[in-house]
Amino acid sequence: MAFAGFDSFACPQPAALAWLKANTNLAWCGYYLAPAPSHGDTSWMGQRATLVAAGWGIAPTYLGQQLGGPGSHVVTAAQGAIDGANAAQLMAGEGFAAGSYVYLDLEDGPPFVAPRADYVAAWVGAVTGAGFAAGVYCSHVFAGAVASACPGARIWAYKVGTTATHPYPGTDFPVSAPAGSGYPHAYMWQLEQNCVIGLPPAPGGKLQVDLSSALGPDPSAP
Repeated sequence: MAFAGFDSFACPQPAALAWLKANTNLAWCGYYLAPAPSHGDTSWMGQRATLVAAGWGIAPTYLGQQLGGPGSHVVTAAQGAIDGANAAQLMAGEGFAAGSYVYLDLEDGPPFVAPRADYVAAWVGAVTGAGFAAGVYCSHVFAGAVASACPGARIWAYKVGTTATHPYPGTDFPVSAPAGSGYPHAYMWQLEQNCVIGLPPAPGGKLQVDLSSALGPDPSAP
């Protein structure tokens, strides 16, 4: 069994979240920890208790160092340890319990080699050393290499048909088994990106999100 979820750069307005919870099969949402090296928007911060009370599962996400593109690019083992400690500090500050999972967001494609492999291993080590559990969001192409380098880390693999912005009709969102991502041991699968989903006029009319499925209704839960 799988559970539908979404993530968006900024936290949706309360009316939109309430409508989604009441009218769709979405069970969980991404939760960007910030400020992080490659994510400065802090709109999700401080929302955990409200989301949990409303019945949302949460996937805490840390947008760390990237090899290229937008964001910060200090991809070293030393910086991985610093960023992992920062992610754990943000988790604790948001009230996540010890043992909760937090996901390092790797936006770049393959290959998974040094120095990025060193950065990820150091990040995972710092997170687990601080009493939390680690996951990694990454391309399905090198998800197996991440899992081999970081045993015990949950994999949130992405494999999407298109990255173009596109409408996504209806209120029943994908619950495909994460193994379909191309990495058979994935815990989560991001299977659609840049989806514009419809909302009633009062909650805002539309919302652009990425869609995923997960093996549990709360990806932060141990």
